Amino acid sequence: MIYPVPLSPGDRVALVGPSGPVPPERFQPALDAGKALGLSPVPYPSASASFGYLAGDDPQRAKDLTDAFLDDTIQGVLCIRGGYGAQRMLPLFDPNVALAHPKVFCGYSDVTAIHTLLNQTGEGLVTFHTPMPSTEWYAGLDPFTLEGLRNLLFSPCGTWAFPTAAPELPPPEVVVPGKAAGPLKGGNLSLVASSLGTWYDLNTRGSILFLEDVDERPYRLDSMLTHLRNAGRLDCCSAILLGYFTRCEAADPAKSQTVREVIAQVVEPVCRSRNIPLVIGLPCGHSLPTMSLPLGAEVQIDAGEDGTFSLKPGKSL
Repeated sequence: MIYPVPLSPGDRVALVGPSGPVPPERFQPALDAGKALGLSPVPYPSASASFGYLAGDDPQRAKDLTDAFLDDTIQGVLCIRGGYGAQRMLPLFDPNVALAHPKVFCGYSDVTAIHTLLNQTGEGLVTFHTPMPSTEWYAGLDPFTLEGLRNLLFSPCGTWAFPTAAPELPPPEVVVPGKAAGPLKGGNLSLVASSLGTWYDLNTRGSILFLEDVDERPYRLDSMLTHLRNAGRLDCCSAILLGYFTRCEAADPAKSQTVREVIAQVVEPVCRSRNIPLVIGLPCGHSLPTMSLPLGAEVQIDAGEDGTFSLKPGKSL
């Protein structure tokens, strides 16, 4: 894997919109948030464009992403928000451009599609699952989230730290204990599930698979997790980490499984039969506080019998 050079204070970073449009009132606060982090944001056309539910048409969004990687005066590429549209753009974006000009790449949610493409093309580029300027940064980040973001963006990979116990939240729950190592992959469950059967399919073999989602009913989560299970994408992992499933409640709880019950019925049996660790409640995803994670990077986890959990950079780093 190619590990990008860490950012430094004052670095120029591109703001691109590979998915949905930014609400106009959030655009300037997003720029200000990047400056508050010590960076010099450079907005590309898609960062403020609107084309229905997209941040510009597909060619424009692909061009901005390509141009940001090609510009040697740009040290990082930040997706200004998620939404919908990254998968539509993928056929128009050559990931080899990014591998030839590797730099920090950040985003999450719909950006999962781009993470997967960059992680799995050729040698692979490590990318960062982080909050985004117009969805979290613009309103201010809590200390846990800000520390994790700064640690990932500004520190060499061998020194990364990943505190997993966020203040005022219960610690992650170890459902199936064990130790594992491998490349950290995944992101948004909806994007991972919809990639199956395409050229952009997530390869989970030997990986530590991380999944999260937002605004999905439990039966929808059941469907997507079952799809991954039936496609063999769960039983070939080294471990499974599940983050926030934000606002994923049933309209009528009395006639529904809970998210926890879905996990117990679909994911947990696979992990127990394969003896691979399963940890739920990782503070990462569509809520705050949230961790920042290096997708594609080698990591190791220790999910103890006593319920303790740690996530660290892989020994090879």
